[in-house]
Amino acid sequence: MTQNPRTQTLSDAGVSIWLDDLSRQRMSSGNLRELIETRNVVGVTTNPSIFQSAISGRSEYDADVARLAGEGKDVEAVVEVLTTDDVREAADMFSEVHAATQGVDGRVSIEVDPRLAHDTERTIEQVKHLHAVVGRENLFVKIPATEAGLPAITAAIGEGISVNVTLIFSVERYQDVMEAYLAGLELADAAGRDLSKIHSVASFFVSRVDSEIDTRLEQIGGEALALRGQAGVANAQAAFGEYLTAFSGERFEALAAKGANVQRPLWASTGVKNPEYSDTLYVDHLVASPSVSTMPEKTLEAVAEHSEPQPALDARSAERGEEVLARIADAGIDLADVFALLEREGVEKFEKSWEELLATVSATIDDTRA
Repeated sequence: MTQNPRTQTLSDAGVSIWLDDLSRQRMSSGNLRELIETRNVVGVTTNPSIFQSAISGRSEYDADVARLAGEGKDVEAVVEVLTTDDVREAADMFSEVHAATQGVDGRVSIEVDPRLAHDTERTIEQVKHLHAVVGRENLFVKIPATEAGLPAITAAIGEGISVNVTLIFSVERYQDVMEAYLAGLELADAAGRDLSKIHSVASFFVSRVDSEIDTRLEQIGGEALALRGQAGVANAQAAFGEYLTAFSGERFEALAAKGANVQRPLWASTGVKNPEYSDTLYVDHLVASPSVSTMPEKTLEAVAEHSEPQPALDARSAERGEEVLARIADAGIDLADVFALLEREGVEKFEKSWEELLATVSATIDDTRA
C-alpha cells in the first residue's frame, strides 16, 4: 500500500495526522491498519463521546461485558476494562510508528472521567491510574483545560506522565496550559526524570468556535455577517503565535538542553459543521510545523480527495488572526463569554456521553444476569 499524496503532503509539512475515533470493530476489520498505511495516520484520539458511540449497541463487546459481570465487576469497572483494552490494543498497533518517530507520534489518547473536570486531586489520581492500567509508553492521558485541570497537568508532567490537554478554546487558556506544561517539566527535572521521555500536546478546538460565533454574528446582522467562518481559524492562528513565543524563550531553551520536548499544538474539532464552508477548511488553513491535526474519518477522506493546504502558520499569520479576532470583538461579540460557554458545554457534553455509556453497559449487565 502507498500513502495518499495529499495526506503525504501534510505529513511532509510537519502535520501529524491522528484519527479522531476508535472502536474495536475499526481495529478488528483492518480499517485502522489501512488508514495507517494509506492516509498517514500516526495516532488516535478518543473521548467519552467516541467510546459511547463505539460501545453502545455493538455486539463486539457483549461477551466481555458478560464475562466481566460474571466476575462480579460493577458497571464502572466494566467500562474501564472495555475502554482501556481498546486503547491498549490501538497503542500496540502504533508501536512501530512510536519507535520510528522517537516517541513523538504513534500516540493513543484516553481521557479521565469527565465528571472529574473540576476536581484537581481526583483527576491526578485517575491520570496515574489510567497510565498504570494501560501500561503503554505511547499513551497520552487526556486532561481537560479547566481551571482545576491546570494543576493536574503540572502534576502529571512532573510525574513523567505524557499528557494530551483537551478542551482548549481561548488563547488565554492556551497560555495557561503551556505554563502548566513548563512548570511540570521543571518539576520532573528537579525529580531527576528523563525529560526526553515526556511528551504532550495541547488540543485547541476549532469548529465549535465558528459555530458559536457565527450564531452570534447572525443575531447582530449587517456588516457583522462578513465575519462568519473566520473565528475558528483566526483563533488557532493567534494560538500558534503564542506557541512560538512560549517555546523559543530562555525558560524552554534551558529545559530543551536537558532533552525536553515542545508541547505540540493539536487542532481538534476539525470536522466542518457548516455545509457552506469547505469540508477541509480547518485542515488546509492550519498547516503548522510541528502540529497535530485530529480528524474524524469523514474529514480525513475529504482531505485525501481534495485538500489544498495553505502556507504554514508563522508569526505573521498569528498577527492576522489577532486582527480578525479584534474585528469580531468590535462587531459586538463577547469573546470571553463565548470561550467560557464552549468550555462548559464541552465538559457537559462529555459528561452526558459518559453517563449514557454507563447506562448502556449497565443495561447489558442486567440482561446477562436476568
